[in-house]
Amino acid sequence: MGGNARDRRIWIAFMPPYPWRHVLITGASSGLGRALAEAVAAPGVTLHLSGRDAARLNATSESCHTKGATIIEAVQDVTNAHAMTAWIQNAGPLDLVIANAGVSGGTGDATEPPAQAARIFATNVTGVLNTALPAIEVMAAQPPGADGIRGRVAVIASIAAFVAAPGAPAYCASKSAVQRWAEAVDASERARRIRLHAVCPGYIRTPMTARNSFPMPFLMTAEDAAQRTLAGIAAGRLRIAYPLPLYFAARLAGALPPSWRNRLMSTLPAKGVGG
Repeated sequence: MGGNARDRRIWIAFMPPYPWRHVLITGASSGLGRALAEAVAAPGVTLHLSGRDAARLNATSESCHTKGATIIEAVQDVTNAHAMTAWIQNAGPLDLVIANAGVSGGTGDATEPPAQAARIFATNVTGVLNTALPAIEVMAAQPPGADGIRGRVAVIASIAAFVAAPGAPAYCASKSAVQRWAEAVDASERARRIRLHAVCPGYIRTPMTARNSFPMPFLMTAEDAAQRTLAGIAAGRLRIAYPLPLYFAARLAGALPPSWRNRLMSTLPAKGVGG
């Protein structure tokens, strides 16, 4: 009896913390992407990780490997549709795909540079579609899991999706686009037993936000954000927005008449160009 109890404790200790065994994450070389990879890494889990910085991506892979996960890493640019489709189609079964890769930038209290706006949309919108669309087709061809779901695709948007901030127009618009796209597509993909999740976090302590010179209320660690994100996905929530006070404030600001909102938002510090 004692031996059985001990064996059960050992088995529980090595159980992965989440139900997904085959996970693909873009933008995994730092910040939230790395924290998500480390959170799901466990014995029996295969992680497909991509990023643009080979050295930092390798550091993430090493960290996840120490947790017992099998790591398959690839240096990928999410704006390359052909390369992304080939990578995802060759990954094998996928329980969870997280389209996390993203870039940021603001106006610096001036006009947003056209090249920056184009770069933000290319990564944050086209890059998300280059990840999510082939993943959905891979999932559609695989059998449902124990929960009846063939697979899940999580899109990392932002609370900025709910506010048209003059200081970061392309960033806010790009995050709004993918948030609305994921929520709309989930309605149709449920018929194929595929779920989508729009993840809308607030300020996270990452290299991206480290360049911000303005106050960031409710700033959280990447590890905290990863846990909130994965808990929301596991619970089947379509929209995963946190922290709630900042989310409610953003929804309130977004509900104001546009001229009032612009007047209010223009009093706030603008995000710097390129960061």
